[in-house]
Amino acid sequence: MKKTLVIILTLFATKGFSQGLFSRLEFGLKAGGNVSNFTNASFPTDPLYGFHAGFTMAFKITDRILIQEDILFSTQGAKIKGGSLGDQDLKLNYISIPFLLKYRAQSGFFVEAGPQFGMKANEKVAGWSKDDFAKKIDIAAAGGIGYQSRIGLGVGARYIYGLSKVGNFDISNVNNDFKNNTIQASIFYVF
Repeated sequence: MKKTLVIILTLFATKGFSQGLFSRLEFGLKAGGNVSNFTNASFPTDPLYGFHAGFTMAFKITDRILIQEDILFSTQGAKIKGGSLGDQDLKLNYISIPFLLKYRAQSGFFVEAGPQFGMKANEKVAGWSKDDFAKKIDIAAAGGIGYQSRIGLGVGARYIYGLSKVGNFDISNVNNDFKNNTIQASIFYVF
Protein backbone atom coordinates (compact mmCIF):
# COMPACT_ATOMS: atom_id res chain seq x y z
CA MET A 1 0.00 0.00 0.00
CA LYS A 2 2.84 2.41 0.83
CA LYS A 3 4.47 1.80 -2.56
CA THR A 4 1.22 2.51 -4.36
CA LEU A 5 0.71 5.73 -2.41
CA VAL A 6 4.29 6.86 -3.12
CA ILE A 7 3.86 6.11 -6.86
CA ILE A 8 0.54 8.02 -7.01
CA LEU A 9 2.01 11.03 -5.15
CA THR A 10 5.09 10.98 -7.41
CA LEU A 11 2.91 10.95 -10.54
CA PHE A 12 0.82 13.87 -9.29
CA ALA A 13 3.91 15.83 -8.28
CA THR A 14 5.60 15.16 -11.64
CA LYS A 15 2.46 16.08 -13.56
CA GLY A 16 2.11 19.31 -11.58
CA PHE A 17 5.78 20.19 -12.08
CA SER A 18 5.70 19.46 -15.81
CA GLN A 19 2.47 21.45 -16.27
CA GLY A 20 4.06 24.33 -14.36
CA LEU A 21 7.21 24.12 -16.47
CA PHE A 22 5.37 23.94 -19.79
CA SER A 23 3.11 26.84 -18.82
CA ARG A 24 6.28 28.94 -18.53
CA LEU A 25 7.46 28.10 -22.07
CA GLU A 26 6.62 30.03 -25.23
CA PHE A 27 7.25 28.65 -28.72
CA GLY A 28 6.94 30.49 -32.00
CA LEU A 29 8.00 31.22 -35.56
CA LYS A 30 9.98 34.25 -36.71
CA ALA A 31 11.02 35.75 -40.06
CA GLY A 32 12.17 39.08 -41.43
CA GLY A 33 14.73 41.14 -43.27
CA ASN A 34 18.43 41.81 -42.63
CA VAL A 35 20.69 44.69 -43.56
CA SER A 36 24.30 43.66 -42.96
CA ASN A 37 27.77 45.07 -43.53
CA PHE A 38 31.34 44.62 -42.33
CA THR A 39 33.06 46.97 -39.90
CA ASN A 40 36.81 47.54 -39.81
CA ALA A 41 37.21 46.27 -43.39
CA SER A 42 40.24 47.45 -45.39
CA PHE A 43 38.18 47.37 -48.57
CA PRO A 44 35.14 49.47 -49.57
CA THR A 45 31.74 47.96 -48.67
CA ASP A 46 28.05 48.72 -49.00
CA PRO A 47 25.18 47.11 -47.07
CA LEU A 48 23.85 43.75 -48.23
CA TYR A 49 20.13 42.98 -47.93
CA GLY A 50 19.05 39.52 -46.84
CA PHE A 51 16.63 37.66 -44.58
CA HIS A 52 16.32 35.50 -41.49
CA ALA A 53 13.80 32.83 -40.56
CA GLY A 54 13.40 30.19 -37.88
CA PHE A 55 12.07 29.29 -34.47
CA THR A 56 11.89 31.08 -31.16
CA MET A 57 11.49 29.74 -27.64
CA ALA A 58 11.32 31.61 -24.33
CA PHE A 59 11.23 30.58 -20.69
CA LYS A 60 9.29 32.94 -18.39
CA ILE A 61 11.28 33.52 -15.19
CA THR A 62 8.52 35.88 -14.07
CA ASP A 63 5.55 37.34 -15.94
CA ARG A 64 7.80 40.16 -17.22
CA ILE A 65 11.32 38.64 -17.41
CA LEU A 66 12.12 35.90 -19.93
CA ILE A 67 15.12 34.07 -21.32
CA GLN A 68 14.70 33.75 -25.08
CA GLU A 69 16.56 31.54 -27.52
CA ASP A 70 16.10 31.69 -31.29
CA ILE A 71 17.36 29.29 -33.93
CA LEU A 72 17.54 31.28 -37.16
CA PHE A 73 18.89 30.85 -40.66
CA SER A 74 20.39 34.29 -41.31
CA THR A 75 22.05 35.81 -44.38
CA GLN A 76 24.85 38.28 -43.67
CA GLY A 77 27.82 39.79 -45.47
CA ALA A 78 28.45 42.91 -47.54
CA LYS A 79 28.64 44.27 -51.07
CA ILE A 80 32.25 44.87 -52.09
CA LYS A 81 32.92 47.92 -54.24
CA GLY A 82 36.33 47.51 -55.86
CA GLY A 83 39.62 46.96 -54.11
CA SER A 84 41.53 43.66 -54.02
CA LEU A 85 38.37 41.56 -53.89
CA GLY A 86 36.66 43.21 -56.90
CA ASP A 87 32.97 44.11 -57.20
CA GLN A 88 30.84 41.34 -55.70
CA ASP A 89 28.34 40.36 -53.03
CA LEU A 90 29.96 38.45 -50.16
CA LYS A 91 27.07 36.31 -48.91
CA LEU A 92 27.62 34.45 -45.65
CA ASN A 93 24.80 32.23 -44.40
CA TYR A 94 24.68 31.34 -40.71
CA ILE A 95 22.63 29.29 -38.30
CA SER A 96 22.38 31.95 -35.57
CA ILE A 97 21.45 31.21 -31.96
CA PRO A 98 20.92 34.28 -29.76
CA PHE A 99 20.43 33.82 -25.99
CA LEU A 100 18.63 36.94 -24.80
CA LEU A 101 17.41 38.28 -21.49
CA LYS A 102 14.07 39.93 -22.26
CA TYR A 103 11.90 42.33 -20.29
CA ARG A 104 8.30 42.53 -21.57
CA ALA A 105 6.02 45.20 -20.10
CA GLN A 106 2.34 44.54 -19.45
CA SER A 107 1.53 46.62 -22.53
CA GLY A 108 3.47 44.13 -24.73
CA PHE A 109 6.51 46.31 -25.49
CA PHE A 110 9.85 44.60 -24.80
CA VAL A 111 13.61 45.11 -24.72
CA GLU A 112 16.14 42.30 -25.06
CA ALA A 113 19.91 41.83 -24.95
CA GLY A 114 22.48 39.05 -24.85
CA PRO A 115 25.10 37.07 -26.79
CA GLN A 116 24.59 35.46 -30.18
CA PHE A 117 26.51 32.50 -31.59
CA GLY A 118 26.51 31.74 -35.30
CA MET A 119 27.70 28.68 -37.19
CA LYS A 120 28.45 29.25 -40.87
CA ALA A 121 26.15 27.13 -43.06
CA ASN A 122 27.75 28.20 -46.35
CA GLU A 123 29.23 31.15 -48.19
CA LYS A 124 28.94 32.57 -51.69
CA VAL A 125 32.15 34.40 -52.51
CA ALA A 126 33.43 34.61 -56.11
CA GLY A 127 37.00 33.45 -56.62
CA TRP A 128 37.26 31.42 -53.40
CA SER A 129 37.18 27.68 -53.00
CA LYS A 130 34.33 26.28 -51.00
CA ASP A 131 34.00 27.67 -47.47
CA ASP A 132 37.47 29.17 -46.96
CA PHE A 133 36.70 32.92 -46.97
CA ALA A 134 34.95 33.23 -43.58
CA LYS A 135 35.48 31.51 -40.24
CA LYS A 136 33.02 28.82 -39.20
CA ILE A 137 32.00 30.53 -35.92
CA ASP A 138 30.63 34.06 -35.55
CA ILE A 139 30.19 35.57 -32.07
CA ALA A 140 28.17 38.74 -31.54
CA ALA A 141 26.22 40.82 -29.02
CA ALA A 142 22.54 41.43 -29.77
CA GLY A 143 20.07 43.99 -28.49
CA GLY A 144 16.56 44.81 -29.57
CA ILE A 145 13.12 46.27 -28.99
CA GLY A 146 9.65 45.24 -30.09
CA TYR A 147 6.01 44.64 -29.35
CA GLN A 148 4.04 41.41 -28.80
CA SER A 149 0.24 41.50 -28.84
CA ARG A 150 -1.91 39.44 -26.47
CA ILE A 151 -2.68 36.96 -29.27
CA GLY A 152 1.05 36.28 -29.78
CA LEU A 153 1.66 38.25 -32.99
CA GLY A 154 4.58 40.64 -32.74
CA VAL A 155 7.22 42.77 -34.42
CA GLY A 156 10.79 43.43 -33.38
CA ALA A 157 14.01 45.13 -34.39
CA ARG A 158 17.46 43.95 -33.37
CA TYR A 159 21.04 45.16 -33.83
CA ILE A 160 23.72 42.47 -33.89
CA TYR A 161 27.24 43.75 -33.22
CA GLY A 162 29.98 41.38 -34.36
CA LEU A 163 32.66 40.53 -31.80
CA SER A 164 34.69 37.91 -33.68
CA LYS A 165 36.75 38.26 -36.85
CA VAL A 166 35.07 37.07 -40.03
CA GLY A 167 38.04 36.60 -42.37
CA ASN A 168 39.69 33.18 -42.59
CA PHE A 169 42.34 34.04 -45.19
CA ASP A 170 45.77 35.60 -45.47
CA ILE A 171 46.22 38.17 -48.25
CA SER A 172 48.95 40.73 -47.72
CA ASN A 173 46.98 43.81 -48.82
CA VAL A 174 43.60 42.81 -47.26
CA ASN A 175 42.92 43.05 -43.52
CA ASN A 176 40.95 39.99 -42.34
CA ASP A 177 40.05 41.64 -39.00
CA PHE A 178 36.59 42.81 -40.16
CA LYS A 179 33.39 41.87 -38.31
CA ASN A 180 29.73 41.22 -39.20
CA ASN A 181 27.15 43.80 -38.13
CA THR A 182 23.48 43.30 -38.88
CA ILE A 183 20.17 45.09 -38.37
CA GLN A 184 17.14 42.77 -38.30
CA ALA A 185 13.44 43.60 -38.56
CA SER A 186 11.17 40.65 -37.68
CA ILE A 187 7.60 39.57 -37.52
CA PHE A 188 6.85 36.62 -35.23
CA TYR A 189 4.03 34.57 -33.82
CA VAL A 190 4.17 32.89 -30.40
CA PHE A 191 1.79 29.95 -29.83
